[in-house]
Amino acid sequence: MRYETIMLSTIFDLPARFQLDWLSWLLAGLAIFTLGISKSGLKGISILIVTLMAVVFGGKASTGIIVPLLLAGDTLAVIYYNRHAQWKYLKQLLPAMMVGVVIGTWVGKDLPEQLFKQMMAIIILATVVMMVWWDRNKNKQVPNHWWFAALMGLMAGFTTMIGNLAGTFTNLFFLAMRLPKNHFIGTAAWLFFIINLFKLPFHIFAWHTITLDTIGLNLRLVPFILLGFYIGIRLIKRIKDQHYRRMILILTAIGAVLILFK
Repeated sequence: MRYETIMLSTIFDLPARFQLDWLSWLLAGLAIFTLGISKSGLKGISILIVTLMAVVFGGKASTGIIVPLLLAGDTLAVIYYNRHAQWKYLKQLLPAMMVGVVIGTWVGKDLPEQLFKQMMAIIILATVVMMVWWDRNKNKQVPNHWWFAALMGLMAGFTTMIGNLAGTFTNLFFLAMRLPKNHFIGTAAWLFFIINLFKLPFHIFAWHTITLDTIGLNLRLVPFILLGFYIGIRLIKRIKDQHYRRMILILTAIGAVLILFK
């Protein structure tokens, strides 16, 4: 009983480094509220979440703080959109994503941040241009080469470990496959639920960015996910398939620009 009391006290009593002022709590709450909206299906806004959390907690620390909250949002999304998941696309992306996570864990401490951001932004913008070109030419053929899924999966896994930014590359892959809105959201829900579970041991044992202290902080932020998810579901229902695709492309391109100048 005494051990359990100590454990609960450790989780719910935040350490000094997490004793935030009102503005920091506001920014963190906005970030996690946005995370809830994102998990409801409004993709392409992860850069806002990552940026706000990095401002409040610092770059590397924020990556670990976010992961359990991502899993909470993933769980809601899996429950709500489970019937729409397209497992053949998960099988194409997941192996390369897991390899990307391992590589990201290994080089995460040594990769120059500015170089990483510039390379990622250029790749994202180039791929968005390619997607727009395909749409304008009404090309119904989708890229079915194995290397396309492998490249998108590898980049997604690498960037999700470094900065929780995998959504950009998975968005582009699902757009290239021309998935309808609900299939897009349902497949992404399972993909990120699995990959964020896979990331947990690396954050706990390799980077030490998930601790009892960060879990205590997570518990205080969970209500913002629930609110964001609820509002996001209501918004998604009003967006038509063709408008959803255009919106994802625009938000993804904006996210790439923000990464470049963040």
